[in-house]
Amino acid sequence: MLLQVVCLVLLSSSSKTHETVFAGFTAELTGNLNERYSHLRSYFSLRETNQLLAAENARLRNQLSSNFELLNNRKIQGTDSTVVDTLGRYRKYTYLPAAVVGNTYTLQNNYLMLERGSAQGVKKGMSVIGSNGIVGIVVEVTDNYSKVMSLLHHNSKVSAMLKKDNSAGSIEWDGVDPSYLILRNVTKSAKIANGDSVVTSTYSANYPSHLLIGTVAGIIPDPSSNFYTLKVKTATNFFTIQFVNVIENTRFAERIQLENTTK
Repeated sequence: MLLQVVCLVLLSSSSKTHETVFAGFTAELTGNLNERYSHLRSYFSLRETNQLLAAENARLRNQLSSNFELLNNRKIQGTDSTVVDTLGRYRKYTYLPAAVVGNTYTLQNNYLMLERGSAQGVKKGMSVIGSNGIVGIVVEVTDNYSKVMSLLHHNSKVSAMLKKDNSAGSIEWDGVDPSYLILRNVTKSAKIANGDSVVTSTYSANYPSHLLIGTVAGIIPDPSSNFYTLKVKTATNFFTIQFVNVIENTRFAERIQLENTTK
């Protein structure tokens, strides 16, 4: 075998024709090996790629104009460090990317665990969304981890509305199917059809408005009332969720304090 290799080397070095043939064969073989190595390396770097995409999504979400609003107060004399653009708009929402390190969806009360805590800016009461729709609310926080009450929880209630006409209701889970939620108290005057988008309403203290919750998958009329009960297919796939964004509302504490005082 050694002599055969030596012969091939001598043959390729002494003949331009054989040198060209061997060079082409070597290039094809090397290219094939490099391609296989690249695919193998890409497979093992999928998690890192997903983390980079989650961070990029958070950065883009933070640039949305819907995260800012104008303060209607002409008596302001000082400055506020939250001003971030030349139009004088103030940041209201900030998006923080986080990895999901724990998740349940088969229980009556389900939670997610995030690898991001108070040391990274997470606070109790912050809302959590995925790439396709809302996920839940932060209920407990440690230095580096946070616990999220999933939409798939009996105590989870989210103010929602139909996207096409703003007919409001309340989203909750009936504990049956992790793929479906229940939207209650939608007035029968609303024109509803299967496939209509259901989003967060402007009344929600935790979530920004118009975030997708799901789509209407069934209409249940109640003859004894003037309201519909709707079956909603969740936009978020709770079986495979890996990365989320935690949303900080800079005015959340102020609103909750006022609501509690009123109560």
